[in-house]
Amino acid sequence: MKFSVSSSELNKGLSAVIGAVPSKATLPILETILFQSEEGKLKLTATDLEISIIEYIEAEIEEEGAVAIPARRLLETLRQLPNIPVFFDVDERKNINFRTDKGTYKLVGDDADEFPEVPSLEDGTEIKASTEALSKAINKTLFAVSSDDLRPAMMGVYFKMGTDESKFVATDGYRLVEYTNRDIKASNDIEFIVPDKALSLIQKTSHAESCEVTVTNDHARFKSGNNIVITRLINEQYPNYDSVIPRDNDKFLTISREQMIATVRRVAVFSSSTTRQIRLQLEKDKLTIRAEDLDMSSEAKETIECDYSSEGLEIGFNAKYLGDVISNIDGDEVSFEFSSPNRAGIVRPSEKDESEDILMVVMPVMLNSYS
Repeated sequence: MKFSVSSSELNKGLSAVIGAVPSKATLPILETILFQSEEGKLKLTATDLEISIIEYIEAEIEEEGAVAIPARRLLETLRQLPNIPVFFDVDERKNINFRTDKGTYKLVGDDADEFPEVPSLEDGTEIKASTEALSKAINKTLFAVSSDDLRPAMMGVYFKMGTDESKFVATDGYRLVEYTNRDIKASNDIEFIVPDKALSLIQKTSHAESCEVTVTNDHARFKSGNNIVITRLINEQYPNYDSVIPRDNDKFLTISREQMIATVRRVAVFSSSTTRQIRLQLEKDKLTIRAEDLDMSSEAKETIECDYSSEGLEIGFNAKYLGDVISNIDGDEVSFEFSSPNRAGIVRPSEKDESEDILMVVMPVMLNSYS
């Protein structure tokens, strides 16, 4: 196999697929990236057996072929080079010689036949979406995915795709996000769970305007321009999240989103490092946010104006969870719906959007006894 390629183009391609190369591989072949010539381009493939990433890059192919090249040593070398041509020559024994005007380098590769086969996903349900719309759906949900191995279904985002609209759901038991987009549609109704790692890699590698998604019983393929991410799905039953969304909250608060975020973050500095508890005290057109750390003898209190006309309420939240939820709401103002101190609060943007809806649920924490 012989080919030449610009160092910046190859570096970009390797950076796109390196996320699928495990840092500690059980099989040595997984520490390589498969180089293949295909239709005048260079096809790069990496896999950890759960997630595979493919990237096509422009190259001058002199002799077609395929070889698996050690990933990290090659990438570290290329990162130190300016944008110059790199010439590769691979012999029958998989000795890899590559050279630039700076010098020559040698690596030993592996036979391409030893590289794990990547699922093709020729048949499956097709979903077409703009990369922007899909990226937004991932952004709005990924932060709430659980990291608890005992609840594997919650370690990914639940895709509930339909012919009229699609829903994306994530929860870790402390907060829940349901994002609905009416521009993303499937050829038929389908539900599946995509692992959070795969979604993070899709965010990093998808740059084209559109994204084609193909889903089978076990895998999903996300194709965007020259990049393809294929992931094994989480084959678990997603919990009945709809049952935890309160339907009868009767206390409504509307407040400046930026002001609320800033206040929560400032006051949270004085909260307990263990519980991260802050308390919200609601009175007519006034919200007081307080925190106290008894171990450090520190406390903070701020009062901000808001739109609230229901009876008074005091409710506690984990500052990080509340802050994450508010940060992922768009618009100038955010709306809260409360019921009682031990019932979950609902958070939404104050302004409606015709093409999308977002509903977030944040669970309260039991208030401690300080006054």
